[in-house]
Amino acid sequence: MSNPIKAAQYLSKLEDARCDGRWDEVPELVRKVRKHANDRACLTVVVETEYAVIRASQKQNTHSTPTIVVSTSDLDAAGLLPKLLQVIDTEKTYPQDKFQAQVCAGWVHWTVGEYDHVSARLPTDQEQERLQLDQTDGVSEWTRVCALKATYLRAYCLSRSNMKVEALGVFRGALSSLFDLWNGQKGRAQLQFWAELLLTEYCLLQAEALETGEKSLEDDDSLAPFRSWAKYWEVTKAQGAPLVGGQGFRGAVPRRRIWNEYYAAVSSIVQQELPPPTVHAGNVAIDPSTRNQLQIELKKVEAAYEALLLSETSFPRADEEREEVESFVAAVMKNWNFSVGRDWHQHELGPSGKDGLSRGVLDILYRAATKTFHSTTILRYLFTVHLAVAEFDLAFHAFNSYMEIVKKGKARVDKTGHPEPSLDGDATVLATVSQAIIALCKYGFHDAAETARDLGVELEEMLQKLRPPLPNGGSGISTVDEENGDGPVLHPRVPARIYALSWQAIGLSQAYWSRVTFNATERIDLQTKAIRSLQKSLSPETGNPTDIRSLFTLSVLLAEQRELTAAIDIVKAALLSNKTSAEQTHHGAPFWRERSLIPLWHLLALLLSARQDYTMAARACEAAFEQFSDPEVLFGAQALQASFRSEHLNEAETRNDEQRPYGLVDDMDDLEKEGIIEIKMTQLTLLELLEGPEAAVNASQELLILYTRLFGPVQFKSLAIVTKPSPEAPPKSSAGTLRSIRGSIFGHRSEKRTSQSRRSNALGSEKSTIPSERPHTTQTVLSHPAVPPTIEVTKENGESQRPTRPTSVRGRRGESVRSNSLKKRDGSTQQRRAHSSGGGSREPGSEVYFTAEGVTVTAQQGISGWGNTNSNTTGQSAPRGRGLVRFDSPVTSTKGPTNGSTPGASHSSSYTNPLPTINFSEGHIERQRRTILVKVWLMIASFYRRCKMYGDARDAIHEAKKLVDGLEVEISKDTGGSVTPRSPGWGGKICLEELIGDVHAEMGLLAIDEGAPYVSRACFEDALMHYPDHPTAIVGLSNILLDIYSEVLPPPLAIPTITRELAPGETWNNTSITKKPGLGKSEAPYLLPATPLGLGDETRQGRMTFGTEKIKLPIQETPELTAPDGLPAPYKAYSFPLIDRLAARDRAYGLLSGLTKLGKGWNYSDAWFALARAHEESGQTDKAKEALWWCVELEEGTGVRNWHCAGVNGYAL
Repeated sequence: MSNPIKAAQYLSKLEDARCDGRWDEVPELVRKVRKHANDRACLTVVVETEYAVIRASQKQNTHSTPTIVVSTSDLDAAGLLPKLLQVIDTEKTYPQDKFQAQVCAGWVHWTVGEYDHVSARLPTDQEQERLQLDQTDGVSEWTRVCALKATYLRAYCLSRSNMKVEALGVFRGALSSLFDLWNGQKGRAQLQFWAELLLTEYCLLQAEALETGEKSLEDDDSLAPFRSWAKYWEVTKAQGAPLVGGQGFRGAVPRRRIWNEYYAAVSSIVQQELPPPTVHAGNVAIDPSTRNQLQIELKKVEAAYEALLLSETSFPRADEEREEVESFVAAVMKNWNFSVGRDWHQHELGPSGKDGLSRGVLDILYRAATKTFHSTTILRYLFTVHLAVAEFDLAFHAFNSYMEIVKKGKARVDKTGHPEPSLDGDATVLATVSQAIIALCKYGFHDAAETARDLGVELEEMLQKLRPPLPNGGSGISTVDEENGDGPVLHPRVPARIYALSWQAIGLSQAYWSRVTFNATERIDLQTKAIRSLQKSLSPETGNPTDIRSLFTLSVLLAEQRELTAAIDIVKAALLSNKTSAEQTHHGAPFWRERSLIPLWHLLALLLSARQDYTMAARACEAAFEQFSDPEVLFGAQALQASFRSEHLNEAETRNDEQRPYGLVDDMDDLEKEGIIEIKMTQLTLLELLEGPEAAVNASQELLILYTRLFGPVQFKSLAIVTKPSPEAPPKSSAGTLRSIRGSIFGHRSEKRTSQSRRSNALGSEKSTIPSERPHTTQTVLSHPAVPPTIEVTKENGESQRPTRPTSVRGRRGESVRSNSLKKRDGSTQQRRAHSSGGGSREPGSEVYFTAEGVTVTAQQGISGWGNTNSNTTGQSAPRGRGLVRFDSPVTSTKGPTNGSTPGASHSSSYTNPLPTINFSEGHIERQRRTILVKVWLMIASFYRRCKMYGDARDAIHEAKKLVDGLEVEISKDTGGSVTPRSPGWGGKICLEELIGDVHAEMGLLAIDEGAPYVSRACFEDALMHYPDHPTAIVGLSNILLDIYSEVLPPPLAIPTITRELAPGETWNNTSITKKPGLGKSEAPYLLPATPLGLGDETRQGRMTFGTEKIKLPIQETPELTAPDGLPAPYKAYSFPLIDRLAARDRAYGLLSGLTKLGKGWNYSDAWFALARAHEESGQTDKAKEALWWCVELEEGTGVRNWHCAGVNGYAL
């Protein structure tokens, strides 16, 4: 009997029981519905059938999946289906009941494995659309469950028929059925069950299609299944019933498997630099930066998967492995390696940038280590990431633990003969040890050299125990014993790439140790071994013949051994190598090859300068910048705040085409920027040799502007800007902005009148009659007031005589003797410069280049090789005033290697960096930048000093000293202890004490030029007080001490002279006093004897030595007065006592002997020259000759600057 009220009540209870999965209550509720709602016959039949299917499925194995076929004995499909089909045909009143019956019929066929009949029984798309499942009201929850079930069944059957794409389309169309879930309405057990089952199958099918290539990550819906899964995960969490780990239902895959597939898909998109898919983005934040958007999504997925993985993984026993944890860590590291590369910017990685990303990876690694037992993989990754965040101590702690476990594990494997899967292979171990050696040599200070040497010895022993490596091109070929052996190969052959990297690291460790060792006899052997190791690394058969790092290190070692021809051939082979598309794909950074070749161009310039080919050396410096084709590519189109800039920078503003707001220098790290500064400093040094110190002074401002462009302005609040300081007070210049640089150094008058330009001006031939503070050039932008006339010394015939040196101190061969030798070669140099440029008329459409001689050369003519070419064009003087010699012709060469061991130019250069990009702290970066600026100021001071502009030189030294004082204050505040005055810490190349020594040494050289040898001696002593092994200070002080021994230098006057003391900038002469511009008026002093008036020796004449001449003065006779110890009174002495002279000579010998045994002095020609003099003064003629011959050999193969300025720590790139 029908009762509407009870019928509605029982129908509601039946709906609740089905949705909640309370199937035990279903039979009784079906009976009551039949009794009170006899018009719902279709519904009762459907419920009874569903109950039967559920009972049959529950009889299966507990671990069986929902897709397991149920036997007909458990489920009478033949008896159930006719009833269902009958009620489906007769049901006309309740469409939802009919829809549920159709789905139930398909479910029965699917349960018993009749997959061909499932699609025919399921409702069609039109029937499903008529139900309007996307509407909130009018559709029961069980009907929505049936819709999800129908979608799952249809897609499953399609996937079984290998129609994955069609099945994915069915899944994608059914996502609207989850409308209630997306809007936050909490679903009950069955809705969640089928929703999770559908999404799980959808994600797994998408992952399989992506793996087989049937779907592409470039599709807009490539991440739609995974994002739907993530949204479902977030919705359940918001509803108060968050999903946990494990399996969502009986026999299903673990939930973390879906997150793993999601993580793999996003990782592939990030690594392949694909655009992010836009379909079903969910709550993923949309950011203007595509990479930033992907990084946010990647980190969310990574965190979810990690949480599930670690919560479901227990700590293993010693014989157990945790492969899934290590696989996850490997995937994290692969993403990290890609994201912290040079092609990614800080803003693309979120607010914390690369440092925050690296520290997040460190947290993941440490958490993963709690679920593994002695994992060498995780320890190796910890070593790498700690290096990336500049935590070198922790990195090498992890490396030491890694090596300890690896050694024990390898010994255990060799003893038992059973391989251990968790132990790294031989190739991985070799690569890791090589990384450690390279990191020690590149970023370690002197104390790291011994550790690198020990690791190099250990690495060489490991290589000797292994079989020969696989030849190049044959890495995929297995040997016979590897294929058909009785057991697994314990030590398979390593690839040639790893073999080359290992020998490169060994050679680098040997070269680095040769520089810091105190054993002079061992140094040559170490360098020879290093060359041999690097040649093995570059072997065409078993090595990497195109590795730029090995080529660079080998070239530096050959240059140190004065094998210039071989070194030049190797550098040229690397520069002439062609790039390939494969390498461009591997290195995503723009112009990576050109950037990597900058140190090689610099080294080539130094090598050419060692052969006295200064013009081609200058062209090599220019070629380092010209390889970028357009200055805007390197420096960008930003306007610099300065009145003078290099032609490289000025050309950027003369173009009307589209401008780039930034240049490559904005993407470079500080090591690359330092390389640009170093090559510019070499360029200025060459300019000084080619055109004199005045031209270098004119171009020195460019160095400061380039520093500002690369590193930004350096400002100090406590420094004032004074454009015209008075001679009485020290100038208060600033090391800050460009305006202060011009005001403090270039804004006031010099102290020496310079001659007019010896070459024609690039802007015209007009000559000024007003003396300027420096020669008139195109960089002279300020008008100069007239200066007082100078007092000039003339000879009897009226010819002008240059002031003589104020002292006879020798030993400045690097500055004076070498410069004189260059002047002697001026004729041949000009001839070489004339022959270096091709002549002839300009062809139409060709680009005009300007060489050092001012001769126009067309681009079609170019430069024919590195040798001389015939030319009928006479060499002319280069236009003055451009600051740098501009060579627009690119350096080309057709000359190949001279021997078979040199890598051929046909190979393309390889620049795979074995180390990650190091992100140093802001404090460390600031210290290193100030250190570079100190070197810049000291070089500028040396230019001024050699140009006799002592006031400007003193100002430049003062700027450097202020920077050093600031560094000293900062280091004193460092409580960590990693940086001390004697150790710059990891990544530092010059310690504070050495910087202080550099400043005092430059002050000492300036004092020598100003005629104050005892002031110079005090400066050198101060330099050695801070840095006892300072080469320049030792040589300068030793020369003064030897002058004292040989009585060339008289003792200082015990009693002040009657007249005033010499003012700064004045030098004594035997007839008058030379006065430099910019000082007040002075009169020629009276010529006084070396001893006080009335006190003299009747057998001797007074002697006073000034400059290079000895002035003999008459001395009045006086009674002999001596001290009790037999020495003359101080006011009476005209020379040092013998014991003091002997002490001075012995001290000079001790200083020089120690210096020439050090890595900084063994190839320092000035030190050997001074040592030869010490031997000569001691009567050791044979040793003096030996030292002089060695000095000559060094001079023949020495460049304009030290070889080590071209690389990091000398040998590494």
